[in-house]
Amino acid sequence: MSTHLVADTATLTGRSLRHVFRSADTIITTAITPIALLLLFVFVFGGALRQSIGTENYVNYLLPGILLIAIASGTAYTALRLFTDLQGGIFERFHSMPITRSSVLWAHVLTSLVANGLTVAIIFAVGFAMGFRTGAGPLAWLAVIGILTLFTLALTWLAAIAGLSGKSVDGATAFSYPLIFLPFISSAFVPTETMPGPVRWFADNQPVTSIVNSIQALFAGQPVGSEIWVALAWCVGILVIAYLLAMRVYRRRIG
Repeated sequence: MSTHLVADTATLTGRSLRHVFRSADTIITTAITPIALLLLFVFVFGGALRQSIGTENYVNYLLPGILLIAIASGTAYTALRLFTDLQGGIFERFHSMPITRSSVLWAHVLTSLVANGLTVAIIFAVGFAMGFRTGAGPLAWLAVIGILTLFTLALTWLAAIAGLSGKSVDGATAFSYPLIFLPFISSAFVPTETMPGPVRWFADNQPVTSIVNSIQALFAGQPVGSEIWVALAWCVGILVIAYLLAMRVYRRRIG
């Protein structure tokens, strides 16, 4: 990145973050549903699920999947902010100024990282209050943060495509619905071994399962094996493809 790009992106990110903090309902809303799911599955279904999973602390098992649901929900707001800026003519106004054009898009990406990071922190706090415990060391925590960051970036660039291409608010945010639903057909709530054949095959071969399994193993202090490489391959692959497509759509829109 050039010096101008970094400076322009930092300035525009500050603008976007001020909007987020002035309307804190964005972070609160994206955290409420995942926290409600956490409470529901732990205190209502937890007794039965603990027996089938063979664990005494279902919060530890459940929390990684809840975090992914929260991130998927949060990136919908990135698409919404991009769509709103496009419809309001903000992009054209910025592009008429002597700033690096791509900084406008990068600012939305960094805003997504910060907003989703705050949401994840809130959910972690609730998880600890509900009994989440881990003996993970600093390196394991760094690995978890790295995986969640890559996952957030991958979905944020998907959100950028939707926000730049959407014809309406509903169209810009609709991409997030399948992503929010994916953890329900994965190992996030129960082991995939309990699922019927075709469903188990899908669950075992979609990105959320490998990501959840990796985070669960890191928090439990267990060997992650090949799962973490599969998870990283999914995250990086989606990130690279989504980034290239988003930049292509962006250039076409501002051209």
